[in-house]
Amino acid sequence: MSHPDCRLNLRPIGTPRGVSSHGVGASPGDKKSKNKSMRGKKKSIFETYMSKEDVSEGLKRGMLIQGVLRINPKKFHEAFIPSLDGDRDIFIDGVVARNRALNGDVVVVKLLPEEQWKVIKPESSEKETEAPYESDLPEELPQQSLKGCNDSPDVIIEAQFNDSDSEDRHGNTKNVLVDGVKKLSVCVPDKGKEDSSAPVSKEENISMSQDIRASSEKLLQKSAKVVYILEKKHSRAATGVLKLLADKNSELFRKYALFSPSDHRVPRIYVPLKDCPQDFVTRPKDYANTLFICRIIDWKEDSNFALGQLAKSLGQAGEIEPETEGILTEYGVDFSDFSSEVLECLPQTLPWTIPSEEFNKRRDLRKDCVFTIDPSTARDLDDALSCRPLTNGTFEVGVHIADVSYFIPEGSSLDKVAAERTTSVYLVQKVVPMLPRLLCEELCSLNPMTDKLTFSVIWTLTSEGKILEEWFGRTIIRSCTKLSYEHAQSMIEKPTEKIPQEELPLISPEHSSEEVHQAVLNLHGIAKQLRRQRFVDGALRLDQLKLAFTVDHETGLPQGCHIYEYKDSNKLVEEFMLLANMAVAHKIYRAFPEQALLRRHPPPQTKMLNDLVEFCNQMGLPMDVSSAGSLNKSLTKTFGDDKYSLARKEVLTNMYSRPMQMALYFCSGVLHDQAQFRHYALNVPLYTHFTSPIRRFADVMVHRLLAAALGYREQPDTEPSTIQKQADHCNDRRMASKRVQELSTNLFFAVLVKETGPLESEAMVMGVLNQAFDVLVLRYGVQKRIYCNALALRSYHYQKVGKKPELTLVWEPEDLEQEPTRQTITIFSLVEVVLQAESVALKYSAILKRPGPESSLGLEEEEPNAEPKD
Repeated sequence: MSHPDCRLNLRPIGTPRGVSSHGVGASPGDKKSKNKSMRGKKKSIFETYMSKEDVSEGLKRGMLIQGVLRINPKKFHEAFIPSLDGDRDIFIDGVVARNRALNGDVVVVKLLPEEQWKVIKPESSEKETEAPYESDLPEELPQQSLKGCNDSPDVIIEAQFNDSDSEDRHGNTKNVLVDGVKKLSVCVPDKGKEDSSAPVSKEENISMSQDIRASSEKLLQKSAKVVYILEKKHSRAATGVLKLLADKNSELFRKYALFSPSDHRVPRIYVPLKDCPQDFVTRPKDYANTLFICRIIDWKEDSNFALGQLAKSLGQAGEIEPETEGILTEYGVDFSDFSSEVLECLPQTLPWTIPSEEFNKRRDLRKDCVFTIDPSTARDLDDALSCRPLTNGTFEVGVHIADVSYFIPEGSSLDKVAAERTTSVYLVQKVVPMLPRLLCEELCSLNPMTDKLTFSVIWTLTSEGKILEEWFGRTIIRSCTKLSYEHAQSMIEKPTEKIPQEELPLISPEHSSEEVHQAVLNLHGIAKQLRRQRFVDGALRLDQLKLAFTVDHETGLPQGCHIYEYKDSNKLVEEFMLLANMAVAHKIYRAFPEQALLRRHPPPQTKMLNDLVEFCNQMGLPMDVSSAGSLNKSLTKTFGDDKYSLARKEVLTNMYSRPMQMALYFCSGVLHDQAQFRHYALNVPLYTHFTSPIRRFADVMVHRLLAAALGYREQPDTEPSTIQKQADHCNDRRMASKRVQELSTNLFFAVLVKETGPLESEAMVMGVLNQAFDVLVLRYGVQKRIYCNALALRSYHYQKVGKKPELTLVWEPEDLEQEPTRQTITIFSLVEVVLQAESVALKYSAILKRPGPESSLGLEEEEPNAEPKD
């Protein structure tokens, strides 16, 4: 099931199925023959690709531009690639200009003549076109069913965190409206559906044309067409439904059915009827709600639609398991069983014990008070901590990471499959592991009261977190207990109380609960100082609302959900994982300046960030974005602790996550400018991933480099370009994994709305259009658009008050004797919404609750508390 070439098929769950606007316009029934032109004017719809030689020459001479194609998920006719100057993206208008490339493909484009560039109206919502990468909440920690809510930016937290909780904590944002900054912008109206009734005055038209003449250079967006696909990263697989062609008399009707993908950025696909169920033609309605997987096998220059092959029938649309399998397949996630060749690489004699020679090669820490802190449901425990007071008021603190590389011989079948998968994938209900479960959950997992092989970083630290000494080496530990985050949190909150034995997990007899409790308190005290210093030094954290689900173990359906709370116990683990990752980054870079596998986080996209700053200025919220630290201060010091201020902070945090770029693995010998090594969010010069080798192959590579740096193994002789190729693959798979996690959360939330809804919540307005407005639903962290025409309104009116957009809603009175209720919607208004399922599978909508006599209408006028938070 592995598809090495096909990494990123971004599919937003919940998009209306069967929307007719795929391809280049005409419906398949309008085509009498595959060889006839769309309108009979010319044979080819798409241009022939340039030759490899011409592409290579054009790129060298700067005549052509290479980049990753991003298709706007809300307006699939709009696509973009990043510009070389880091300014506004290059625009690719329409399916024809896209020339059969799919989302995530590496393409080569040719700029169109300037007169064909996109004109951006100063007062339009053009920012929508700058659609960010679909997962562009920077990056993350791992996730696992209840453990969490998915991935989050490692800009947000570049820590290991067990595969569960962290991802849970920093999980995805559901139904992200990745329209770029547009929706936040005070520059409306929307060019799509909302545009239709927005009157534009004569004066506005005149001033617009004057503005365009006055600053045409600024108001043009470079536009281009695709001339070559360098790498088909998209998996060319899609889930969707089958339909009959519209024209029953056409030749095509007798040969093909039409496959309509759920993701409207994928073209509709002709599939041979012989591949379809036998009774599909006679009973098509029986299959209207059946999900299929289809793979694109060709897309000719003269056809609006691709040609494909049905791969599998998944089951009913809207059901969790069929939808989940579809998501995994679309993103090229290998969820097949491990082969016998791979399993033969594992120890065959069980139970396995550590060979005696390893005790001579490693530092023996089995008598130390070492323990794990993880989500309560975690089974792959790859990090442990220890903290021992020394005589002079300092502490010996250890981070002990599972020595996974010991079990993966380089070049073996196991090594190859791990290098191909590169990451475990955490869904709400299960994990698709990178390594066989014998390794993940038994041999490598740092389970309590069992001797385990580890790779450790041990420091002598002051109580303020200052490093006095540092040691790296292979070790053997014996964890004395498996604490959950809840256990550790309880210890932190009750520093002087003895925790009852029945409230704690089993602790090995060599250590007491008091010893473990004190170690947790000491680690917490040091972690607080490390964290404080990190933010003094200019780090950035963008915490967003993350959902965690409770799932019925019998039905597999979600029973409820809550926003994951990130507590001091989570922060404790995070700080020491960050410290270890930074220490290892410096160690391997000093040893191997040409071959170190590091992790960089580029600064945010300048254009989107500047648009946001301008927007905030217009809203009376000055933001300093001159550095990561200044942005963090702007987001944390501006707001009080009242409900309105906290909600507004959530909205702004969400907005400022969008310009953030993804953190990337890279080989130090490939990037020549060391300034590009920096991690923007952490504001550090060097960073890597060392602390999660059970679930990330990059960490296994880093373990091997560290072992070589310490003389445990031979020096690496791999070319930097080879390391970079694996780094690129890790980046691709990480992004795909992140999107899969997001879609899994979206799926479960949509099912939850259907099963237990309608759901009510407060929401805050994020953007105002002329016939709709966008909200962040605060109880669930989802973003939704609310359309005026779906509300019981007598009328509504859009206007700008100064530079602020405003919608006035006039509600139809429920009682004829009552006066109509007027409600004003502006950005940062607090409103009440209801989420309710629609008839289409996995689709739900947000409806604004009718304001009552004591509604939240005036909350947006509340003066926020100007006092900074502690």
